[in-house]
Amino acid sequence: MIQGFDTISGLTTIPLLLQQPAPVDYWSMLFVFVLATFIGLGVIRRVSRLLYTPLMSLTNAISAIAVVGSIVVAGADYPQVIRILGAVALFASMTNIVSGFLITDRMLKMFKKQ
Repeated sequence: MIQGFDTISGLTTIPLLLQQPAPVDYWSMLFVFVLATFIGLGVIRRVSRLLYTPLMSLTNAISAIAVVGSIVVAGADYPQVIRILGAVALFASMTNIVSGFLITDRMLKMFKKQ
């Protein structure tokens, strides 16, 4: 068998000894975060007041995805700093979800007849 060639599937494989972790580019991650923040603020500011309740339910769904991701990060076998950041993200996401439901409930009560 030729090194780096799998005879069963016929695919070439990279030996595990040659694989190195990719360098992390923190500047590009920071740029994407800042850009997403400004785009998100621009979208939220242009939403009509009539659409605010459906928007809140959508942001609650997005926060639920963030909760699942932060549970995975906080509970996995990562370094201590990453797990602490996962716990902080979990707390922030849960606060966002609970407050979003409270605000939505309060807004819906304004439209009920007494």
